[in-house]
Amino acid sequence: MGVTDPAGPVMDRDEVDRALARLGAEHEAIETSLLALQDHAGRRLLEGAELTGTTRERWTTADASITLLWAYFDAYTDALRSAREIRARRRWSSREDLVELTELLRGDSVTVAGSATATANAPTLLSAAGRLSERFSLVTLVDRMNELYATSLDMVVTADAVWSALPARIDLLAAELQRTRKLAHSVGVRPGEHPAGDDLERITRTLTRLREDVVSDPLGFWVPAQGSSAPGGGRPDTTVYDREAQALEEVRREIDAVLTVRQDAEARLIRLRDVLSRADRTLAEARTARGEVLAKIAATEVPVVSGPPTALQEQLATAAEYRRTAQWHRLSPLLESLEQKAEDELLRARESLTAVTAPLAVRAELRGRLDAYKAKVARHGLAEDPFLIERYDAARRMLWSAPCDLRVAEQAVLRYQQAAAEALAAPRVPQQSGPEDRRGEQ
Repeated sequence: MGVTDPAGPVMDRDEVDRALARLGAEHEAIETSLLALQDHAGRRLLEGAELTGTTRERWTTADASITLLWAYFDAYTDALRSAREIRARRRWSSREDLVELTELLRGDSVTVAGSATATANAPTLLSAAGRLSERFSLVTLVDRMNELYATSLDMVVTADAVWSALPARIDLLAAELQRTRKLAHSVGVRPGEHPAGDDLERITRTLTRLREDVVSDPLGFWVPAQGSSAPGGGRPDTTVYDREAQALEEVRREIDAVLTVRQDAEARLIRLRDVLSRADRTLAEARTARGEVLAKIAATEVPVVSGPPTALQEQLATAAEYRRTAQWHRLSPLLESLEQKAEDELLRARESLTAVTAPLAVRAELRGRLDAYKAKVARHGLAEDPFLIERYDAARRMLWSAPCDLRVAEQAVLRYQQAAAEALAAPRVPQQSGPEDRRGEQ
């Protein structure tokens, strides 16, 4: 929209003609802008909507502003028409005509009559409260129209931007929500039975309320751009929408996990039974080994072996029942818990077997050490040494008798080792009656 020149002295014919040409161009620009505003989709939506909140307040003012805009434009049109008629009286305008044109084009010659409703809804638009008409110069009138147009257009463009962006996105998310609800229901994820079901109900309520609020009060979901004076400068506020979209995505991932459980539940149950069976067999082996240790090893403490974990077996049976009745939302966390507990139980069983058989391992180590030293003594030609034979036989009787006292047997093996080490370190006396025997030397 245009801006006219300030007032001045009596205009000559050329100045009048130039002013009329400029005013004509401004008239066309103003008319084009007003018609575009009148036909704007956002304005038509605002007229037919049940508005609330900030939008209702601002639309009341904007609607009054648009009404005044047309009143100003009509007055502007009438003034321009009058000026053109005066100029058209004569080819060469008289002094009286030029004075009249100067007053019309530059003076406060335009009277605008506004409705009581319009002025009541837009009290700042007229300089005096309660006045139903006001006089303007064409310059002031154009400035006033520019001001009203900018504020009205900003309101209309802002509401239209929110309506164009958010409701459609909310509808798409709502459609995705419905698909997710159906999928959740198929795997047993229902409100009151699973947290994800409760989340879906909350998201549904929030989206329904959000769409109603956006439709009735779009300006409540607008973030103005900092430092921008252009109409519609800013962006729709999608904070609530984004939060619910993220919440729905998290529910989708949880339901996908439940679907995965449904697909591989049987295989996981089979693996669980196998792990628990191995743990039971290991514990049984540990109990058998404990009896053997108690019978063969004396003067030692053997840890008690616990029985199979009945609680895990009961939980495994519950998991199988969940699978049979398609309670996938309950089966999923139970399987995860059972898998960890089953691995822990197998590890405990193996540790128990290791602890129980430790005395047998110690006896086997002592037996191996005794035989290794006997072989070493034999390689050095001392196999027939009576003292070493005596020490060896004493240690062997202890290690191969039941019950075996490991502490006493270990001392016997150490004595044999010491005797063998002393014998191997002593100087050898060669025999006089025959050739020197060097088989034991390395």
